[in-house]
Amino acid sequence: MNIKNNKIILKKRPIGFPKLDDFEKASETITNLNYGEIIIKVIWLSLDPYMRGRMSEAKSYTTPIKIGDVITGGAVGKVVSSKCPNFKEGDIVEGFTLGWQEYAKVNSKMVRKIDPSLAPIQTAVGVLGMPGMTAYFGLFEICKPVPGDNLVVSAASGAVGQLVGQLAKIAGCNVTGIAGSDEKCQYLKETLNFDNVINYQKDNVFKKIKEYCPEGVNVYFDNVGGKIADDVISNIAPFGRIGVCGVISQYNLTEMETGMRVQRAVLTNQASVEGFLVFRFEQKYSIARKRMANWLNQKKLIWKEDIVLGLEKAPESFIGLMKGKNFGKLLIKLDS
Repeated sequence: MNIKNNKIILKKRPIGFPKLDDFEKASETITNLNYGEIIIKVIWLSLDPYMRGRMSEAKSYTTPIKIGDVITGGAVGKVVSSKCPNFKEGDIVEGFTLGWQEYAKVNSKMVRKIDPSLAPIQTAVGVLGMPGMTAYFGLFEICKPVPGDNLVVSAASGAVGQLVGQLAKIAGCNVTGIAGSDEKCQYLKETLNFDNVINYQKDNVFKKIKEYCPEGVNVYFDNVGGKIADDVISNIAPFGRIGVCGVISQYNLTEMETGMRVQRAVLTNQASVEGFLVFRFEQKYSIARKRMANWLNQKKLIWKEDIVLGLEKAPESFIGLMKGKNFGKLLIKLDS
């Protein structure tokens, strides 16, 4: 057995925003399988902001990608060869670390089977995958919304944000979404039925939050950090809850930026701030997937995807993701 595998590797660590020459296309030949291993033909790649942190040597919750290694990332694919009794050729699987490559040889413990009849298979890295689980548990376990709450979510048209807002509406909240273009804001308002929208490129976020949430923000689901977070948290309500999911505004900085100080608002309003990683809720994923799938099938959740064709487009698309150019969940569709 000889399978030629094309892949995208980390050529050098990005400084500031990633550049195309930080990445490099490489190839290899996949040969023998050991017992317990499978070979997966990748069909869908997931591009997510957290990957930028993996490209840095800065201390994080996991080890950085090594120079010359394939870029780590979630993917969905089909088993084409197996030496594991639990997997057979043709099974559709999802893995969090399969990476930017056409084929992946992995230990079968690193992937899970998915049911193609439940939803389109790419949802396994989307609404029924890590972004969906992040939205579900970040909202319900960390932020704990109650009906009538004023909830604000940043990066609201992104993979996680679009779901947080819709789940909050299901929970009976008044939802304000922050996004970076009129097109995205229109989508949030007219298609996803958010109550209010803020275009941070044009609007004064602090003033708009005060206008839309005159009694304060009860829940802030933070995907971006930076000035937007400062403006929202400065309007936090008494006993407000702030869930820190991501800080995309900080990922590409070459030096720390100064910002508003929000500790006074947190103190005087007795607000709580909690950062979270979705993996801590892994034992409950099956419950959330069933609920999310039901809401999806009942049309209570709308899931927008931003699809790019071809493995070679992954670096360019990822750079665009870092600059907010994606609209919805960013996916790379590989040649079938």
